[in-house]
Amino acid sequence: MIEIIKKSEQAYGEFNNGEIIENKPIGFPIEGGKLKPYSNLFYWAYAEASVDSVIGLHPHKGFEIISVVLKGTIKHYDTLIDKWIDLKEGDIQVIQSGSGVSHSEAINKDAAIFQIWLDPNLKKSFHQKATYKDYTANDFPVVGNKKVLIGENSPVKVDTEGIKMFQLSLENETFNMDLETGKYYSIYILSGNPTINNKAVEKPDFLKIYDEQELSINTKDQTQIFCISSPKNVSYPTYRV
Repeated sequence: MIEIIKKSEQAYGEFNNGEIIENKPIGFPIEGGKLKPYSNLFYWAYAEASVDSVIGLHPHKGFEIISVVLKGTIKHYDTLIDKWIDLKEGDIQVIQSGSGVSHSEAINKDAAIFQIWLDPNLKKSFHQKATYKDYTANDFPVVGNKKVLIGENSPVKVDTEGIKMFQLSLENETFNMDLETGKYYSIYILSGNPTINNKAVEKPDFLKIYDEQELSINTKDQTQIFCISSPKNVSYPTYRV
């Protein structure tokens, strides 16, 4: 099964009177949008800034928060390290917010990020000390067309069960990928106009895939695809509103 969620069906958000615009394949439950949290994916937003803009200090608790710099540069601050840190395209920030941390982002003009919230079993994580770590673009292994962000030989370790995260870079080719049973595959089209199992998709379509054995991705242009695999059946209760 392949569900395609167009931008018009995704949740919408903004900061600072539209200086930062978000489309959210998985928004907060009160924000609407076709998809609700599933598996141990609680939230997924694509945010882009038209000018330099700061999201003020705000608290996080429990969730593992993954921020991926997709283009441009950003800065971030949190109360664990008490200073601003620069991140550039390809870098990743991981906050395991545990018992609580406050955080701020400065997204520079024309920069874009993903922010993805993973549910690591909040009943446990609420009682753990918050941690934070940055990773540079060069930290991640590349195997053929695939850049591994979480899983396999990636340095990123998360507590959230069964998560793998990777990015595919394809051009004028057919790429076949075997899928694990018992997994959701959640895909965001970052660029290009590929067909996936004969379904035409485009930026910024989001795909929720399950009960498929293989994906056949056909591209005729430069295509960037971001993917997370996560378990259909999580062994602990996940947070729902």
